[in-house]
Amino acid sequence: MKPTILVLGGGIGGVHAAKQLSREIGNEDGINLARILVFERKKQSLYAPSLTWLMVGKREQNEIYKELSKIEYNGIEVIEGEIEKIDPKAKTVTSNGKTCEGDYIIASLGVSQNNSANLISEGHNFYTVDGAESFHNELRSFTGNRISILVSSLPYKSPVAPYEAAMLIDNYLRENDKRQEVEIHLYTPEVKPMPFANSEISSHVVKLMQEKDIYYHPSHQFVKEKQDKIEFRTGSDDTFTANPGLLAYTPEHIAPAVLSEAGLTEDSGWVEPNPDTLETKFDNVYVIGDVIELSGEKNQPMPKAGIFAQHQAEVVAHNIARKISGKSPDRTFKYKGSYILDSGNRADKISGDFEKGGNQSSKSGALRHWEKVISEKAWFLNNF
Repeated sequence: MKPTILVLGGGIGGVHAAKQLSREIGNEDGINLARILVFERKKQSLYAPSLTWLMVGKREQNEIYKELSKIEYNGIEVIEGEIEKIDPKAKTVTSNGKTCEGDYIIASLGVSQNNSANLISEGHNFYTVDGAESFHNELRSFTGNRISILVSSLPYKSPVAPYEAAMLIDNYLRENDKRQEVEIHLYTPEVKPMPFANSEISSHVVKLMQEKDIYYHPSHQFVKEKQDKIEFRTGSDDTFTANPGLLAYTPEHIAPAVLSEAGLTEDSGWVEPNPDTLETKFDNVYVIGDVIELSGEKNQPMPKAGIFAQHQAEVVAHNIARKISGKSPDRTFKYKGSYILDSGNRADKISGDFEKGGNQSSKSGALRHWEKVISEKAWFLNNF
């Protein structure tokens, strides 16, 4: 029988894993050496890095979604519906009451967004399409004098997103001759921007915000919403209350319950796979993407970013293909890569070895902005 690989999740990591598997295994039109089943609640794939563009009107909803049916060839099939149960020992997945058995599992379910902080009544969760779009709708008619970006808890995925959102809002207001009337504030429990990066990069991001007159409030741990204000803890006993104005926020990020129920998460609340192979404690069960908890050399948690999910997908797909062909896995994952912090017509590129802190920021410029645009287009072109 043909081997079957169950890919859980149709986001960046899951789609990339499925496509890489098909190529690595040698599937071709009419010659499929393995079945690759992709499970996703809806037959749509979101390119999440473009959500910050959606919140300032630089993208429309239909420009950042693609139908997963477009990847259904060369042995790839899409199973639509909620994943109800995962049995990593038996390597089975139950969706819509139907159980599928595989030889390998790749879990790429991303994080669950917990909105129990009750910020929705006053703010916009810009980590969702609806939240990013509703923020833009309010921004277009905004006549107030304060806009706030709030990181509600740690850790959170796409670590550049809050900083990018603040800078894109600044650019939007300048383009519409409203910037002098509005204060932009960014509140975060982080002690500095992107603490996994080196101090030079963190200082550079702070400087960028200062140049754009963005008020930066590190070490502000969100406590609660209080009428039209938000309360923070800034020290062991110190509290601070602010009127956020127009508010965009990151929700609490947690591992999907179906992974915890399957026994795949650890005391940290996240999945902690083999850092080299990304195989879990269950044989031939792998995990990629934002639900992973791994640390660098200085015990600093590594960022949860789409670029790393893609690299992880390539490593896992390659090693599974070698196993299927009777060979030993020979590729390991390294936290190396790059991501772009866009500010409108210009951007900064941060790249290097994030595990060892050997990263650097390139000079800000229009070229970097267009590099991000091209990355978005290339993603859709190469995968759909």
